[in-house]
Amino acid sequence: MKNSKDYSQKIQKLYRSLSRKYPKVQKVSHETIIDSIIYAVISAEMSEKTTDSVIKKFADYFVDWNDLRVSRSEEIVEVLGKDNHVTTDIASTITRILNGIFNEYHKVSLEALKKIGKRPAKQALEKIDGISHFVVDYCLLTALGGHAMPLTDKMIKYLRTNELVNPDADEQQIGGFLAKQISAKNGYEFYALLRHESESATAKKETKAGTTRKKTSEAKTKSKTKTKTKTKTKTKTKTKTKTKTKTKTKKKTTRMKNA
Repeated sequence: MKNSKDYSQKIQKLYRSLSRKYPKVQKVSHETIIDSIIYAVISAEMSEKTTDSVIKKFADYFVDWNDLRVSRSEEIVEVLGKDNHVTTDIASTITRILNGIFNEYHKVSLEALKKIGKRPAKQALEKIDGISHFVVDYCLLTALGGHAMPLTDKMIKYLRTNELVNPDADEQQIGGFLAKQISAKNGYEFYALLRHESESATAKKETKAGTTRKKTSEAKTKSKTKTKTKTKTKTKTKTKTKTKTKTKTKKKTTRMKNA
């Protein structure tokens, strides 16, 4: 990454700042690789709190991950909650990945990857149909004991907006750069802190934007009301003027006839 020395100092400063700002992070580890994949696919689009809730619903609704694999997208969307493009994409991605795993390994399990080393395991994950960089890195970090820095779109946007990374760097370059700046033992903590901060910043912007839209809408409504009031006043004035003119004309005509 260009100017990596300058950005490195900024990242270290950010890490110290976030460590003071938020409570101590409890590291998360998933029992199986499939668990981490499902969690990652959902949390790439939803908050971790919402993802935790969805995972519990999945456990209650589906018999196991193979049952999830063969389920219709409509069923999965229903469990996810709202029917929109986000939940539809999540549902299709989950079934696509699980089917890719089943077609390659003839079962919905990747536990064999824990025995072949982290680099080969990463390469095997990357070959799975439909899997993203975020999901691969999240699996490495939480299920395979590897050192990686998973990045959601909000995290990347936060880093770029605050000029903490080179604006021309892509997701993989940013992830690789961060992995070099943060030690393996602090990897999950930094990921969790950065994610929390990026989601918090996004929420504040959305709230501010919503307030601005509301004020603009109210201002437009007031403006329209004033315009209507002015129009009504003008119309009434014109009507009164016309009435007075007609009355005067009638009086003059009557006088002339009497004369």
